[in-house]
Amino acid sequence: MNAAVATSVFGAFMVATVALGLLAVRGRGNRGRDGLAEWSVGGRSLGTVFIWVLMAGEGYTSFSYLGAAGWGYNYGAPVLYVVAYMSCGYAVGYVVGPMLWAYARRHGLVGITDMVAHRFGRPWLGALVALLATVFLLPYIQLQITGMGVVVSTISYGAISLNWAYFIAFAVTTGFVVVSGLRGSAWVSVLKDVLVIATLGFLALYVPMHYFDGYGPFLDRLVTEKSEWLTFPGHGDSGLGQAWFITTSFLNSLTVVIFPTTAAGYLGAKNADVLRRNAMWLPAYNVLLFVPMLLGMAALFVVPGLVGAESNLALFKLVVDSLPAWAVGVIGVAAALSSIVPMAVFMLVIGTMWGRSVLSLVPRWEQRQKGAAQTVVVAAGVIALVLTYTAPNTLVRLSLISYEGMAQLLPMVLLGLMWRRLTLLGAMAGLVVGVGVVCGFVFTGNDPVWGVNAGIVALGANLAVALAVTYAGPREHDDRPDGDVLARDEREERRETAESRKPELSGVGVSEASDAPAGA
Repeated sequence: MNAAVATSVFGAFMVATVALGLLAVRGRGNRGRDGLAEWSVGGRSLGTVFIWVLMAGEGYTSFSYLGAAGWGYNYGAPVLYVVAYMSCGYAVGYVVGPMLWAYARRHGLVGITDMVAHRFGRPWLGALVALLATVFLLPYIQLQITGMGVVVSTISYGAISLNWAYFIAFAVTTGFVVVSGLRGSAWVSVLKDVLVIATLGFLALYVPMHYFDGYGPFLDRLVTEKSEWLTFPGHGDSGLGQAWFITTSFLNSLTVVIFPTTAAGYLGAKNADVLRRNAMWLPAYNVLLFVPMLLGMAALFVVPGLVGAESNLALFKLVVDSLPAWAVGVIGVAAALSSIVPMAVFMLVIGTMWGRSVLSLVPRWEQRQKGAAQTVVVAAGVIALVLTYTAPNTLVRLSLISYEGMAQLLPMVLLGLMWRRLTLLGAMAGLVVGVGVVCGFVFTGNDPVWGVNAGIVALGANLAVALAVTYAGPREHDDRPDGDVLARDEREERRETAESRKPELSGVGVSEASDAPAGA
């Protein structure tokens, strides 16, 4: 009976989710390149509220809902890096977001692969970056499939096996993103955020009161019995000390602003001021992240003995063991939507990168970019599903692998769009070295390395090689003006345009004009 009630609630919300996605794109079925822009970046017309919930959804996924609780359960204090890097990343995004938005808007671009190809004037470079970004995005899609699968299996009280739950997660999300695109994800994000705020607010009060008679007794037990979880490097021989925390927070705060899914949120905005406002408001959303972290440590006393990937169940074990089935279903919906929205955006971004930068190089696909992108979405989902079955891992570990790999694109994307001297050869050499170093550390089990995040060591090598090759080699010849190559804030562009159009003042010398007030 419990399984029937919980899964019925869950199923009803899933139908409503797909219906909401279809409603969002009604009447917007364009074809060709315009159709791809509408599907992938919402026609560049999303306002403040939709961008806020969409980008909040980027930061609040099943990784946060379940993975943060799991790492709180396993290690404790090191999981606070999530709050640190996201808050710092929003600050970086306040500057970088409007620059990327203006650059893409000016040149009709829809993603970072487009930007790189345009910056260096090499269409094949966009295809290469699309391939590399896909490799490092797949673990994040696997993360969301794993998270939603855990939710579906748990709220069904075991009636749905974990393997079937993974497939359900894949099927629902793939169908949703193919038909709804970015605009549908933004609409569903509103529903998701309402449920997430309500359910986490409830659990923050309910769990300590139900299991410990209040926060006082709970925190007293935590300090007395589990003090190791409250200091670095946390519980066990994790190697996640202060140096790891600082380097991981720094690396991720830079990487998140060029993450293809973050860029999709940037490019979907109708103007750059929307992005600035969101950069100021989004850190407030991070307060919610403390709830699953704390509840993960509460689970140490209620459901001890979870090991490995089982730690992802820490939060939901508390829910299923004490709440009525209908409440379990509602909380399951909130967690599932925290998987669907970001997974949809990740799959959409992969499809867009391939449709625009890879398959568009094939003549017969040039005018069918949206269809090509949707086909790639399905293929990417299938690969991630297979990886979920064959190479399971904890949610946080999957997130870290994605960020460490994607960080190696920082010199090519961010430095390249701000510094014209960077050459293609230098950027490529640095990228090869960076990816090689990070893969060597991660896949040999040496992350952290020397107590720091392996990704930042690889990024240091990447940047050093890129600069060395750039300065040692010849300057590249490019006749395009700086304004066509480099990314700048649109406010600066408007100011320069206004200055160039300002009529010359007769009878005023150059030196006098330069001393005149700005408003003269």
